[in-house]
Amino acid sequence: MFICFTESWLIMKQSPVKQRITELRQLLARFSYEYHVLDAPSISDAVYDSLFNELKQLEFDNPKLVTIDSPTQRVGSELLGGFRKVKHSTRMLSLNDVFSHQDVYDWVERIGKLKPVAHLVYFVDIKMDGLACALIYEDGILKQAITRGDSYIGEDVTENVRTISNVPLRLISTPGYEHLLVGRTEVRGEIVILKKDFIKLNADRLRAGEPEFANPRNLAAGTIRQLDPALVAKRPLSFRAYDLIRSNKAEIQSNIEAYKALSGIGIARNQEAAVFDDINDVIKFIDKWESNRHNLPFNTDGLVIKVDDKRLVEELGIVGKQPRGAIAYKYAAEQATTVVKDIVISLGRTGAATPVAVFDPVVVAGTTVRHASLHNADEIARKDVRIGDTVVIYKAGDIIPQVESVVAELRPKHTKPFEFVLALKKQYPELKFERPDDEVVYRAVGLTGPIILSRAIEHFASKGALDIDTLGEKNVEALVDNNLVGDVADIYGLTYEQVVNLDRFADISAHKLVDAIQAAKKPGLARFIFGLGIRHIGTQTAIDLSKRFGSIDKLQQATIDDLRSVDGVGEVVAESILGWFASEDNTQLLDKFKLYGIEVQSDVNDGKLSGVSFVITGTLESMSRDAAFASIQSHGGSFHNSITKDTTYLVVGNNTGQNKLKKAKSYGTIVINEQQFIDILKK
Repeated sequence: MFICFTESWLIMKQSPVKQRITELRQLLARFSYEYHVLDAPSISDAVYDSLFNELKQLEFDNPKLVTIDSPTQRVGSELLGGFRKVKHSTRMLSLNDVFSHQDVYDWVERIGKLKPVAHLVYFVDIKMDGLACALIYEDGILKQAITRGDSYIGEDVTENVRTISNVPLRLISTPGYEHLLVGRTEVRGEIVILKKDFIKLNADRLRAGEPEFANPRNLAAGTIRQLDPALVAKRPLSFRAYDLIRSNKAEIQSNIEAYKALSGIGIARNQEAAVFDDINDVIKFIDKWESNRHNLPFNTDGLVIKVDDKRLVEELGIVGKQPRGAIAYKYAAEQATTVVKDIVISLGRTGAATPVAVFDPVVVAGTTVRHASLHNADEIARKDVRIGDTVVIYKAGDIIPQVESVVAELRPKHTKPFEFVLALKKQYPELKFERPDDEVVYRAVGLTGPIILSRAIEHFASKGALDIDTLGEKNVEALVDNNLVGDVADIYGLTYEQVVNLDRFADISAHKLVDAIQAAKKPGLARFIFGLGIRHIGTQTAIDLSKRFGSIDKLQQATIDDLRSVDGVGEVVAESILGWFASEDNTQLLDKFKLYGIEVQSDVNDGKLSGVSFVITGTLESMSRDAAFASIQSHGGSFHNSITKDTTYLVVGNNTGQNKLKKAKSYGTIVINEQQFIDILKK
C-alpha cells in the first residue's frame, strides 16, 4: 500500500538478501504504523517479533546493509559527555494559560481588536502532559530530535528518541503527502508515558521490590535525559505530535491540515482534535473533556486552543514566549503541595483507627482540601510522612484527597517518624487497640459496629443534644438489632410500618417514636454539634464552636489554626474535631443528614444576654443545670464549666465549694444567687 512503482522496481533489482531486508523494513514500518497511528494492528505481537528477529539476524550477517532508518537501529551507544545544544529552526513557544470560560472569550475579543476577521475558525486539541520535543526528518529519514529547552536552544536527544517505538525512523509515503518526504520536515510533539504503561511499569517494579515512580510526566522527562539509550529503550515512552513545519508555509496552511498530514506520513497524534467556527462550541468542547479527561490514555491538565489559520497566527505575533493566536486552557490542578501540620487518628464506625494528615488549606481539582487519609500505619511508614513535611496532594478519582508523596528535600531538621501506636495511646487513652495478623488496620478492642452505632444514636438523642426522649437505650437496641438503621442519620428514614412490627412497639408507641424524630429535623447548631459525638466536645464547646463558625459547613472547613482560636479549644480538642471531619464515614454521614432534609439552625443571635457568660457552682433548686444552660443559650448567653477572666457571672447554688468563689473574687466576676439569676433571665 505504501510502496510506489519506483520503489518496487528498485527492490526487484536488488540481491535476494538485500531485497528481503528492504521488504522486512517496509513491512515492519507498515505494521508499526497500523499499531501506533491507526490503533488497528493487522498482526500479533508475536508475528512482529518474529519478523523483527529475522531482520536483525540478516543485518548481523550483512553489516554493510544496515541503514540508519532500520527498526533494529533504535538503540544506539551510550552518550559520552552529555547532550549537545542545538538551535531550533523557529522558536518552540509555550502558550499563555487561561482558567475560565471568560478568559477564552476575552482572548477572542483581543484577537478581534488586533486583526478584525469576518469569520474565525478555532482548532482545539487535548493538551498532553509530557516533554516537548521536535523531530527533524531529512528526505523522510529521522535525523535529529531536540528538546524544547529555552524555546531558542534545546538538547540533542536523537539517540534516545530513536528508541521510542512509535517514532518512525522513516516516514511512510501515502497519496497526497509524498512531498513531505522530500527535503526537511519538522514534527513537534510531546514525549509521554501512557497511563496503562505507567501502571504496568510500577506493578512490575513492586513485584521486583523496587520503589514506584511518582508520575508519568516526570518519568518521561527524566528518562529522555538518560545518557544510556539502552536504559531509555526499557521505558515505555510514546510520542504524540501536535504540529508539522515545512519551509514552504503554503504546504501546510492550517492546524487541522497539519494533523491530517501527520497521519498521512505515519506520525501518531491525538484523534480527539477538532475545529469549530463558533467559540461557544469550543466552550462545550472544554466542558466535555473536563468530565471525560480521565478516560484518555494519557494524563492531561487542559486543552490547546488555536486560531486554525497558521498565517493568521503568525500575523498576530508573539508576546514574550507566548503566541497571541493560541492559548492553553487549564483545568483545575489535580496536584498541589502543602505542609502537614498534624497527623490525627479518626475512629470509624467499626472501631477502625484511620490516620489523617492535617495540613494548610490547598486547592486540588477545583476544591479546597484541609486533610487527607493516610489509610493505615503501614502506609505512613512506607511513604514516611512526618509532621512538618511538605507533601504532594492529589485527588483519587477526582474525589478523595490523598497524600501522593513527600518532598524530602524540604523536610525540616529534627522531624521524627510518626509512631502510630504511641499516637493511639495519646489520643484514645481509655481504649485498647489491636491489629489482627491478617489486617493492616488497628481496631478498638470490644467496640463492634452495633455497639458503636447504639452509643452514637443514644448520644445524638440525649437531652444535651437533640433531646429525642423516645430513643432510649432499649428502643435504640431494637432498631440496631433489627438492622433498621446503619448510622445515626438513618433514624430520620424510619417509618411507622417498620417500627410497629418490632417487639417493643405497638401502634401508639410507634407513632410517638417516628413523630418525635421528625420533630427534631431542625436542630440548633450547638445541639447538633454536640450530638455528633465528637470526642472532647461538651455542651459548652459546642456552643463556642456554634458561635464562632455559625454553620456546620463552616466548621467542617475550619483549619487547625481556626479551631485553636476558639476559647476552650486547645491542641487535643482541635485534633479531635479535625479527625472527625476527616473521616470519610463522617462526611458521608453529614451528606446523608442533608438528604433526609435535616436543616441545622444557626444559634447566633443578638439576644439580651449576648456577650454575657455564666458559670454555675452547686445545685439549683428551681431548675436543672441542663435547663439553666438552655435558658442562657436561648437568650444569646454562654455557659461555661470553669471561671476565667472573661466570666461575667458566677451563679451560686446549694452545696458549693470555695474554689470557684475564690477565683471569682480574683477575676472580679460578679457573684449572684439563684433568685438573682432567675431575675436576669426574666428581664
